This record gives sequence, structure tokens and C-alpha cells, in this order.
Amino acid sequence: MAAKDLWSTDPRDALRVGPDFDLASFDRNGQPGWDGDKDDGQAYLPERGEEMSELQERLFAEGREGGKRSVLLVLQGLDTAGKGGIVRHVVGMVDPQGVALASFGVPTEEERSHHYLWRIEKELPPPGRIGVFDRSHYEDVLVVRVDELVPEDVWRARYDEINAWEKELVEGGTTIIKVALMVSYAEQGERLMERLERPDKHWKFNPGDLDTRSKWPAFQEAYADVFRLTSTEDAPWYVVPADKKWYSRLAITEILTRTLEELDPQWPVADFDVEEMKKALVATGEDAPA
Repeated sequence: MAAKDLWSTDPRDALRVGPDFDLASFDRNGQPGWDGDKDDGQAYLPERGEEMSELQERLFAEGREGGKRSVLLVLQGLDTAGKGGIVRHVVGMVDPQGVALASFGVPTEEERSHHYLWRIEKELPPPGRIGVFDRSHYEDVLVVRVDELVPEDVWRARYDEINAWEKELVEGGTTIIKVALMVSYAEQGERLMERLERPDKHWKFNPGDLDTRSKWPAFQEAYADVFRLTSTEDAPWYVVPADKKWYSRLAITEILTRTLEELDPQWPVADFDVEEMKKALVATGEDAPA
């Protein structure tokens, strides 16, 4: 059986947030749409990665020649959910010159002096690029809400503002893929403990991660509202189970690849006479001039 046949359902359908989505009952150890096992997934990933890489190169070439389209991959998830692994193992399969990566941590003093979308807009991908946001503008309705950094009426107004802003981006030629990596409470605990037990992972541990973990119910409630209020036709949310790293990487690779296939970027047509250039090249000879 061809590996592609193991996707019984397009992951964009299997993982897309719909009106009946319930985060509380969501299986974070599941593998929606994939009928194979880990070995099948790991065998298939490089194959799709090669196809994704060619499509990305075509998109990049299109942008270099005046095309206006781009792709923005938004990655959200609590600590240890695997955002860095997606950047490394999924986005890392394409040519880095065609990728625009941005990570959004605690706002700087300058960033706090501007509208919350100011720092986000500065990092939007130019035409031809795949932009990747490791955390994003959604921090301003997640962390800001849970930590009570602004009044409730302020962060509640941002849902509609974000929807309108994303709609404008899509109309301008950016395809938005919003992915939330949902790890279970138990799995997060195991991953944090691994960071403490392994000296080579101490650098990844932040004592503040335990503070965030203590607010788990509040973050789950905030994420549920994000999915309910900002999964739109223009920019839907895909909620990906994150307990199985191999599955989350496989699913996001497939979502990216299928999206690029539908965009169907084309190699630019040469603006010179190819045959004439071939003859001119042959005329230069094989030996370097003295």
C-alpha cells in the first residue's frame, strides 16, 4: 500500500476546528486521519518532505518574479508541545532561503509602546516565502488573558480585530495555516522532567514553565475560546494532538504540502531566448581563458 493511502482523511478535515469542537474531550494522544503506525509515518515523512520542498521552491521562484502569494504557518502551544520540533523537522525539510521564521516572546519595552499587532506585522512573510511564527499574535489573547496583563474588555475586543486583520492578509495573497499543538498535562510533565534530568536539555528549561503549568485550567479555557472565536473560513484552526511527536510532524507536513499543492505555484517562464543562451554558452568553450 502506498504510504499516502494511509491518510484515510485529509488532515485539514480531520483536525480543523468546527462548531462542535470540544477541547476538553480532545484526545491529545490520537492520530486523526492516519491509519498507519509510527514506522509508517516516519517512512512517509521524507517522501512528502521532498514534494513539499519542490513546491516551496516553486513558490519562492514565483515570488522572485513578481508573484504576490505567500504562506504563513502559525504555531501555538504550551511549553513542550513541540513547536521547535516542527520548525526543525518539518520546516527544516525545505530550503531555508525560502523561509521567514519569527519567534515572539515577552514584548520588549519598544514593542509594548505600540499596538500589539505592530511587532507581528513587521515579521509577515514577503511574497514567495513561507513565514513561520513560533508563538504569535495569539499570545495577546492567551498569556495576556491568563496573566491578567490587560483588562478583560481589552483582550475580548481582540478576537474580532484579529479575525478582520487575518481576513485582510488572506485577501492580500497570504494563505494562513494556524496550528495549535495540544499536549496532555501528563505528557507535558514528563517532557519537563526530561529537561531537568538531562544536562543537555537544562538550557531548554525555564523555571517559569512551572508557573505556566500551574495555570493549566486557565490556559485550556483561553485556548478553547481562541478556537471558538477565531477559527474562520479565511483562517481556520487545526488542532493537532501533540503527545506523539511523530504524528504532529507528519500531520503538519501533510497540511503544508496539500496547501501548497492547491496553490500550485509554477516555475517562471524565462524572459530570454533559452536556445540562444545555450548557443552562447557553448561558444564560450570548455577551457577557462588564460
